[in-house]
Amino acid sequence: MNSYKTIDGRGVNVHIANGACITIQFISHVIIHGLHIHDCRPTGNAMVRSSPSHFGWRSMADGDAISIFGSSHVWVDHNSLSNCADGLVDAVMGSTAITVSNNFFTHHNEVMMLGHSDSYWGDTKMQVTIAFNHFGEGLVQRMPRCRHGYFHVVNNDYTHWEMYAIGGSANPTINSQGNRFLAPNNGYAKQVTKRVNTNADQWKGWNWRSEGDLFLNEAYFVPSGSRASASYARASSMPAKSSSMVGTITSGAGVLNCRKGHPC
Repeated sequence: MNSYKTIDGRGVNVHIANGACITIQFISHVIIHGLHIHDCRPTGNAMVRSSPSHFGWRSMADGDAISIFGSSHVWVDHNSLSNCADGLVDAVMGSTAITVSNNFFTHHNEVMMLGHSDSYWGDTKMQVTIAFNHFGEGLVQRMPRCRHGYFHVVNNDYTHWEMYAIGGSANPTINSQGNRFLAPNNGYAKQVTKRVNTNADQWKGWNWRSEGDLFLNEAYFVPSGSRASASYARASSMPAKSSSMVGTITSGAGVLNCRKGHPC
């Protein structure tokens, strides 16, 4: 893909599957809308755009549904994503200004990774909004899993996870507002949050907060850091609606049922 491009599947039935799927690399201002993306798999070398003016060979793809690599101003909206070899939406290597909204995620293990590694400091500038999505059946973890940056998780519906919903490492700021969390019945995964491979004496200063979230079936969120911090302002991109409205807000998550020639 090149910069300033939109893939819009409204009014038709578009499935991207059984291959490398979508790579967004070193570009900006991209919209992905209205697609079914599933069963993505690792592939060998291919010609991939590596800047707005150049493309070249890239080594094996991981099998992400949507891979965002060193890119900015990306909007992933109203897609249905499931069952890929790696992540459904992964953003790494200094990517920022990303919004993931109104999507329907199902049947997948590691849903969303935001941040390349604990040691890659280029992701400290990352800012991501996760809004109005439905995290549905068959999901395990990483909704999202965050590193270093600033993350606003707002008005999403979490109706399934097997390990945890929101996790992270390397001191990310996470602002969870107005979400609905329904814990699983497996008896042990009631906690929404997970600090990955980090001791409590390290993560107790991380700024993670829950504000106005709804917790069902014994779900609970473990906050840390400052309850009122300037970092939350940076991590917040929109005002949250009441968690009581989440069912209505996310009822249209995923690919819209549009007809060609009609408003959608």
